[in-house]
Amino acid sequence: MFKALVVEKDEESGKTSASVKDLSLDDLPDGEVTVAVDYSTVNYKDGLCVGSGGGLVRKWPHVPGIDFAGVVEESSDDRYKPGDKVVLTGWRVGEAHWGGYAQKARVKADWLVPLPDGLDTRSAMAVGTAGLTAMLAVMALQDHGLEPGHGPVLVTGAAGGVGSVATAILANLGHEVAAVTGRPEQEAYLRGLGATEIVPREELTEVTKKPLESERWSGCVDAVAGAMLGRVLKQMNYGASVAAIGLAGGAAIDGALITPFILRGVNLLGIDSVMQPYANRVRAWERIASDLPMAKLEEMVQPAVLSDLPQLGRDILKGQVKGRVVVDVNA
Repeated sequence: MFKALVVEKDEESGKTSASVKDLSLDDLPDGEVTVAVDYSTVNYKDGLCVGSGGGLVRKWPHVPGIDFAGVVEESSDDRYKPGDKVVLTGWRVGEAHWGGYAQKARVKADWLVPLPDGLDTRSAMAVGTAGLTAMLAVMALQDHGLEPGHGPVLVTGAAGGVGSVATAILANLGHEVAAVTGRPEQEAYLRGLGATEIVPREELTEVTKKPLESERWSGCVDAVAGAMLGRVLKQMNYGASVAAIGLAGGAAIDGALITPFILRGVNLLGIDSVMQPYANRVRAWERIASDLPMAKLEEMVQPAVLSDLPQLGRDILKGQVKGRVVVDVNA
């Protein structure tokens, strides 16, 4: 038997509830690899599964948790053997498939990535989907010409999970980082991650009809979209790129015009971490091990256990979770 956070739905009322329960190995879904989970984490999608009526869940009962890291116990796939340390992010695990809010998980081998040297299972979950997405965004910006010394790189939603890791990585690589936040009390935290400038959110949320504004940013990792992305696009340097990783401000790009793309050659790069090919996942995790300062990562971490998850799921939907939550599923 093992413990898991199980989300259930009452068929009559339609209401959902989440609680820690005992399950058996026979309850696990089919898959080539069984993993003893060490740690998971909390992402916005987890909040949607746990804290808002199970909005992304397709089948009940359900074990959420879109990330986990642990040790292989059994494998019918030659790529993995008992004792291997692995990490899983994406592939709709925790949404359509049972996820990491449990002490055991069984998944397809294709969904796993071996942990690179320099990362243990706890630090891997301090990184999680948020950190992987941040690294994919930085890699995309670099692939499109971003280099230190060309001006500040803007990070929106900087105090969140993706923004925190992006800020730390970019600063560690030698970039000036301008961190956007609507929470002034987070200034010390963001400067501790390496931000050299704090940009109040209200400076970038007003919709304007100007086709272009003064050039300010050599690159941008954007977690907000909406009106903020519309303004940021008009302020990008010539030939610069924006890596779009979220839509906390809405799916539309309010106030956007085509002018930044055709008059300044600005690039808008969509970043998906869910269905990333295996080779690029391995590349990103290796870059995380080398480019993310682990001491800075530790400053972002908020510890949690399985019983904390229902409240944390509600909190993250309200924007009340700072940095990265690491869930010890065995505590």
